Amino acid sequence: MGLFDAIAGQVVGALSSGAGNGAQHGGLLEAVSGLINNPQIGGLSGLITAFEQKGLGSVVASWVGTGQNLPISADQLQSVLGNEQVQAIAQKLGLSTQDISSHLSQLLPQVVDKLTPGGTVPQGDAMQSAIGMLGSLFK
Repeated sequence: MGLFDAIAGQVVGALSSGAGNGAQHGGLLEAVSGLINNPQIGGLSGLITAFEQKGLGSVVASWVGTGQNLPISADQLQSVLGNEQVQAIAQKLGLSTQDISSHLSQLLPQVVDKLTPGGTVPQGDAMQSAIGMLGSLFK
């Protein structure tokens, strides 16, 4: 269970350092899982493509790769995800869109990094298994 343990450790660390209560933490985790599993986006591969289309290919490539993760600003993240999607998450969690963008800009790089061991995007069952375990962490 090494992959799950690594993901869980990173997520718990990121969430503990942020503001908000347990329900918000679970909601942020659910939001990240939803982004990665969203069939309209095309899963993790589609999310990576969305970053590339917004000129942030090198940033997302650093998350997938084995080196250090490049940072992303809340504004950059919001430009990739879109205002409507960020507003929906914010409304659901009772936070401002700026807070959501800020939290996701810290959490998403870590999750993508841990879901892509060895610099490759897992396909099929391996991805679903990792996301399922990640989602059950805060249920």
